[in-house]
Amino acid sequence: ICPPGDLDDRRSRVLIPGDEENGWLAQGGAVPLGYLNDEAKTRATFVTLNGARYAVPGDRARLLEDGSIELLGREATTINTGGEKVFAEEVEAVLRGLDGVTDAVVVGRPSPRWGQEIVAVVQLAAGPAPSDDELRAGIARTLARYKLPKAFVRVPEVRRHPNGKPDYRWAKRTAEDAA
Repeated sequence: ICPPGDLDDRRSRVLIPGDEENGWLAQGGAVPLGYLNDEAKTRATFVTLNGARYAVPGDRARLLEDGSIELLGREATTINTGGEKVFAEEVEAVLRGLDGVTDAVVVGRPSPRWGQEIVAVVQLAAGPAPSDDELRAGIARTLARYKLPKAFVRVPEVRRHPNGKPDYRWAKRTAEDAA
């Protein structure tokens, strides 16, 4: 039985605790054989290494020295800006913790300079609204400068799906329309 862990970026080896490389969250043990009548999706999701079968659902993660797993974010919401990968969920978590912010979704929008630029779609709390500079400074206390949003789009309400997950398609359209 394979414990949950991380596979490297190419999904060619199992990472060891404390490895510096970010990888893919992988679940071993009793995993499905694949998707019915969808060989491409089966190959993309299920990997066999050294006789062990893993399901790789699309989450990026880091296996820490103590064996715990730090979730970084979904590959589908990763923003590639200036050659750096930024996990939207990481920026969202910091932004939601700032005074004056009720909710936030972070997306990438096309940029001729950066490839993609980080844009935060934010729902502000009642009361005095923080400026873009104040929001950026609040995020900068925790995250590296390249992870700071280039723009903030204020909305009356951040859209979420019935299951509570952010509506990233709506947020991306909102960010692009605001450009």
